[in-house]
Amino acid sequence: MQRKVLITGAAGFIGSRLAHHLQTSGFNVATCDIFDFEIQSCNAGDPHHLDLLNLRHDRVIHFLHRQQIEYHSCDIANFEALINLFKQTKPDVVVHLAAQAGVRHSVKAPMDFVRSNLLGFAHVLDACREFNIEEFLYASSSSVYGARTEVPFCETDRVDKPESFYAATKMANELMAYSYFSQYKTPSLGLRFFTVYGPWGRLDMAPLLFAQQMLAKQPIQLYGSGLLQRDFTYVGDTVHAVGRLIELGICKKNVDIVNIGHSNPIEVTKFVNTLADCLGVEPIIELAPMQISDVPLTYASDQKLTALIGEWPHTPLKAGLTEMTQWLSTWHQP
Repeated sequence: MQRKVLITGAAGFIGSRLAHHLQTSGFNVATCDIFDFEIQSCNAGDPHHLDLLNLRHDRVIHFLHRQQIEYHSCDIANFEALINLFKQTKPDVVVHLAAQAGVRHSVKAPMDFVRSNLLGFAHVLDACREFNIEEFLYASSSSVYGARTEVPFCETDRVDKPESFYAATKMANELMAYSYFSQYKTPSLGLRFFTVYGPWGRLDMAPLLFAQQMLAKQPIQLYGSGLLQRDFTYVGDTVHAVGRLIELGICKKNVDIVNIGHSNPIEVTKFVNTLADCLGVEPIIELAPMQISDVPLTYASDQKLTALIGEWPHTPLKAGLTEMTQWLSTWHQP
């Protein structure tokens, strides 16, 4: 019997790609998102908010509408609307990716994260309880590990010292999911994503932000004097891993979390040089001190993930950045 998957945040970077991947893998896919999200969450003077809205629209057209994937407009902070969505779509699996993202944005405007990341998550979690959803997967983040230096980061590590309010909301999500399993036996699997990048990515994250600045011959600022390290994970690899977790029904009977990252941290300076090589430009680099909420390192252990799904793709950084820059050259912003 074909399983029905409901994906929230389907206009987002990972959500749009995952919907397409699952549909082509034989699942019956329904999706939802809300299009005025950036207008609500961006500062009025943010010059990028129209580009962000345009990109979200283009993702929906490219990955959902062209593939005739079911799409619904729904604000997860509206519990009545969410319950109606569950009644209408009748999902067997829920993948909750809708959230306000951005560590640095959470420093500027922490309250922007309450509606989606706390209230919205609670609504989705409770809807899963009410409808007896057997598979509930949701987006957590590598940011929950904080500024730790013991490597690699393992799912059994303590995560009680968040460096940002964004990280705190993701830690709260994991605790909320755990409590619902304890109280109601609602199963769940938290996905701790590690710096996902690639075509159709977030414009506020370093890969595309730096690429656009380089193409415009603008200087790029490297915080932490360029010595920060990130475990960059190509979006195709990420989507493959999540797809396998769903196919195998990993979270049907328990509550758990798992890293989605490659155990391959790369210094940001090296990342920038590789990106510049893909673009064929010479970067203008300005070194800057560490920013508040930044962490020096992210470094995933993927032993647990590999034990669950077997070997998974590991796209080399240059290959992934080449795909990203080729897409950027064809995507026309307003």
